[in-house]
Amino acid sequence: VLKQCLESDFLRTRQTEDPVQVGLYYESLCPGCRLFLTEMLFPTYLLLNEIMSVTLVPYGNALEKPDGQKYIYECQHGKQECLGNMMETCIMNMTEMAFPIIFCMESSVDVIGSAESCLKIYAPELSMDKVMSCVNGDMGMQLMHQNALKTKALNPPHQYVPWVTINGVHTDDLQTKAMSSLFTLVCSMYKVQLTSQTRLFL
Repeated sequence: VLKQCLESDFLRTRQTEDPVQVGLYYESLCPGCRLFLTEMLFPTYLLLNEIMSVTLVPYGNALEKPDGQKYIYECQHGKQECLGNMMETCIMNMTEMAFPIIFCMESSVDVIGSAESCLKIYAPELSMDKVMSCVNGDMGMQLMHQNALKTKALNPPHQYVPWVTINGVHTDDLQTKAMSSLFTLVCSMYKVQLTSQTRLFL
């Protein structure tokens, strides 16, 4: 399976198949989340982006409270984490280079402070001012509200972060495999999808 995943001919001939969907529900300042995103998820995506897609949902154990027509958020690691979650959410809505930018931020000593330099490297056309306009405006709040809804809709409900879903499904077994070797898991899941697809034509 691993050999197949690494063979470019295999990848090119199978691009019509649905990619394995990897979802990460996380918090911007959570040490375990940062470790998984930077050392497992992003490197695996670089290798297997032709057969996997990634959805990032920065919210985690945050609490959403209605305040008139708006929402107030409380985050597990304080106000700075709420800011980091919001910045990353806005960046995802503003550029296709969001994943490398978020990787850059999360792998830095200072997640928030590194945002501007990460933008300059991966999306120089996107200014920090534009990102902060989203963060402090209605757009950012609505985007974060969507993150809250997605997180609350998880079944089973998330119990910790990072919380990983594969093709929309979370089990203890999938979580354990994702944390130990996401590369192996994605390859094996893709092989299963191919096998199932082949059977439909037989």
